[in-house]
Amino acid sequence: MTDIEDLVKRCKDESTQIKRYDPDPYYVDYFFRSYLNMISRIYDGIFEEAGRNFGLFIPQCNKEMFMEKSIMKNDPNAIKFVSWYEEKIREEHNNHYPALMQKVVEFYRVYKKLPKIKIMIRAKERYKDDLTQEISTRLNNGKLVREDMQIEINRQAPVFLEVINHKRAKNGEPSVSKDSIVASAFFECYEFEIGYATEIYIQVVNRIVVDSREKLRELTTWG
Repeated sequence: MTDIEDLVKRCKDESTQIKRYDPDPYYVDYFFRSYLNMISRIYDGIFEEAGRNFGLFIPQCNKEMFMEKSIMKNDPNAIKFVSWYEEKIREEHNNHYPALMQKVVEFYRVYKKLPKIKIMIRAKERYKDDLTQEISTRLNNGKLVREDMQIEINRQAPVFLEVINHKRAKNGEPSVSKDSIVASAFFECYEFEIGYATEIYIQVVNRIVVDSREKLRELTTWG
């Protein structure tokens, strides 16, 4: 039986590890894969719970298996739950980072690997439409050489600061200093900041779990 609460906790742990090692591509890739596997198991766990609530008795259930058994059993409320869930997923993935996360999940499902990771510099304190700038740094056996990364940040900082502070000055926003620059891991094809996204997405998953359980109570309570 899937313990959804334990999986959510483990997602938070993996997110913490990603942020701890950020922007090292080797470790970010490793912990993000684990994070995605936990997310997948949480979503399947929702349908395990739904299967028990509707008396479908499907071990290790997922959405497709649940729908197939619901149709076989001709249970309109179980079928209604799947329709509600699919709409809930669409609704929760309308915003920027959840939508990007959904694309990465699909990429991983199809290609069995993650998109290429690149390292970007950004301001520690973010403002809307802040710029980022890619840096190139040496990897040793796929792992980041942090001393080299800092040299590259120092080299790129003057241009980065000039551009971002020009934008901020026009918008009446506080300027960025050299000490306020950090490096973060992004997925190349989606302009997706990995550590930040994992933190936000846990909130999305929590809402889906909570609302799914509430909908199940609604659909399986009689009288």
